[in-house]
Amino acid sequence: MLPAATSCRTSMCISPNPDQQNILLRSAKPKTLLHKHPLYETTHSNISFQFKEKILCLEIMGVDSGRALALNPALHTASLHAIHDIVTFLQSKGIHLKDLGRIFGMCPAVLTSDIKSDLAPVFNFLSHDLRVSDLNFRRVINKCPRLLISSVRDQLKPALFYLQRLGFTDLHALAYQDPILLVSSVEKTLIPKLNYFVSLGFSKSDAVEMVLRCPALFTFSIENNFKPKLEYFTGEMKGELGELKEFPQYFAFSLENRIKPRHMEVVRCGVKVGLPMMLKATDEEFRELLIRK
Repeated sequence: MLPAATSCRTSMCISPNPDQQNILLRSAKPKTLLHKHPLYETTHSNISFQFKEKILCLEIMGVDSGRALALNPALHTASLHAIHDIVTFLQSKGIHLKDLGRIFGMCPAVLTSDIKSDLAPVFNFLSHDLRVSDLNFRRVINKCPRLLISSVRDQLKPALFYLQRLGFTDLHALAYQDPILLVSSVEKTLIPKLNYFVSLGFSKSDAVEMVLRCPALFTFSIENNFKPKLEYFTGEMKGELGELKEFPQYFAFSLENRIKPRHMEVVRCGVKVGLPMMLKATDEEFRELLIRK
């Protein structure tokens, strides 16, 4: 690692001697080899050393600093001390340093979150509401970093309550497999997608059963996923809604790369194959299936 990178990692990620860190952060002039780093040299000369060091520290963690600053303007004025405190807090919850680049890259707002009012409640929610053990915080957060920027009161608890009312009673599955459902808006995402299936002719209970069997339905776009796949299913495949009720996973397969090629091959061979067998089989299994038919 470059000397400057080593200095930055020391000053931010490994919690060095407080006196040394304070001297580094208060310095008006570079006291490390940071000024020799290419990133420093290509940055505008009017930008302070502290700001350049903040950029470099983000880059060393694997964060695209330009994108992070654009998506989270508050990061411009955030101090290294504040960012270091957030890093330390997340590490105390079991998050590894190597995870932070992806987490901060996906959710730059975490870098300027308030630990007490924003981050701590999320981990309390994971622990008390989802029954996630401290040792598994990392697994859940890495699965869905957006949990860290979601309000427990306004987002996570309402979503959990709605999902449980629908029948999502397996907290383990919600935490470890489908946490993205918890960061989905009940009013703007979950309810409209359920209503879409009802509008197609499914009963409310049938629509609920479909999302329970395939929770990913709540994550797909109505315009870009449901509509084109449904149009192909009812038009080209001459399918009936009852088949989708039994196999809602149909919408999880790629229209261009899986559904169309498999269906065209089935038509070419003049055989009849049910949706599950047609789409779930591996390429080899599918070829053998057509031969046997």
